[in-house]
Amino acid sequence: MIAAQSFRFRPGLPMNRDQASAAASAGPAASAGAAVRFVGEPRAYWRLLVRGAVLLALTLGIYRFWFATDLRRFLWSNTEIAGNTLEYSGTALELVIGFLIAIALLVPVYVGFFVLALNLGPAGQFVSVLGFPVLAFLGHFAVYRARRYRLSRTIYRGLRCHQTGSAWRYAVCALFWWTLILLTFGLAYPFAQARLERYKMRHTYYGDLGGRFEGSGLRLFLRGLPMWFMVVGPLLVAVAVAVSIDWGAVIAAGRQAESAADFAARLEGASSFFALMVIAIAAVGASLVAAALLFPVFQAMVLRWWISGIRFGGLSLRSRLRTGQVYAAYLRFLWYGLLLLLALAALGVVTFLGFGLVSGATGQSELTEIMGAAAAVGLYVAAMLGFSTLYQGTVKLALWRCGMESAEIEGAAVLAHVRAAGTSSSAVGEGLADALNVGGI
Repeated sequence: MIAAQSFRFRPGLPMNRDQASAAASAGPAASAGAAVRFVGEPRAYWRLLVRGAVLLALTLGIYRFWFATDLRRFLWSNTEIAGNTLEYSGTALELVIGFLIAIALLVPVYVGFFVLALNLGPAGQFVSVLGFPVLAFLGHFAVYRARRYRLSRTIYRGLRCHQTGSAWRYAVCALFWWTLILLTFGLAYPFAQARLERYKMRHTYYGDLGGRFEGSGLRLFLRGLPMWFMVVGPLLVAVAVAVSIDWGAVIAAGRQAESAADFAARLEGASSFFALMVIAIAAVGASLVAAALLFPVFQAMVLRWWISGIRFGGLSLRSRLRTGQVYAAYLRFLWYGLLLLLALAALGVVTFLGFGLVSGATGQSELTEIMGAAAAVGLYVAAMLGFSTLYQGTVKLALWRCGMESAEIEGAAVLAHVRAAGTSSSAVGEGLADALNVGGI
């Protein structure tokens, strides 16, 4: 097998059809059962994260375009599929321009809602509420366009990936399915994921090789149904208990009571309010605990289902992701997060004690208050960037690595016959996703 470096092309250089075909067939394709590997060093990724967090703080967030580009280049270039690594050809300048264009498009939307809410009186409240589905629709639109941009900047064996399809249609479908998910308390989620993934993969290409998705929504539904009962079941019990409470008597007792003890005494004779409230609170607590404990199980199940459903022509993937790997990533994040929280708490105590001593010695209380406020803001920023860095370095990197390394390729010989197709996509969708805070790696 020829080394992956033999297939490197400089991003952005045009290739004709013959050159692209030669690049794709330069090395023998992997046989059935070929592996996917992640060869990146965690220390190098942590260095990128720490440097990025510092520069984000110093530049007030402007560095995030270069930060995202560096992270993608690291992840792509260290992901090896059938003996060849991916390449990311996007640039930070593209992200900056896309973000500025997206802001220019969103400002009139925000201004329009603001003006209508002010000028329409009571009807303005309806306009404000209408803004949520509009922004949700734009968010799904941005997610699809951002995916198109990232695919068109992904190169494998000299050939570019790309995506077709209508982002408007995807946004309509996504908004419909998420509305159904809310109305069914999450039961429609597996079917929504299956339908949306089919639409995305049906319009996804590697060169001229089209993709598709064969994951079954019913299978995901049946696997996740026990977890749904464990999480949503206690919530339904809490709702049923809350409905059974005589809230009229509770309100009347509250109006007539002169003190908390009097309120308790009146309720004790009026209904079993406290017993029912204890049951409702316990049910909600059980639901929250179940959700926290089962979330890694659910995430591993969905990731394994998604990877195993991907197809490109005769090529298929199968995932052997273990739930314990996902649990380990979250436990590592919780442990590092606890250490960071203790360190920040100790730093905060020392800082404010020092300010108190300085204030007592100098008598300049106003200056000390300003410095204290600045220190509080600094600690908040350090906490946000610190926890974000920890999450990316533990959970996100682990999910990427475990997801990739758990995948096995069947029918990789089809890669030898792929020809170049597709063009670069605009970064406006990526910028819109960033502006609406729905972007990702």
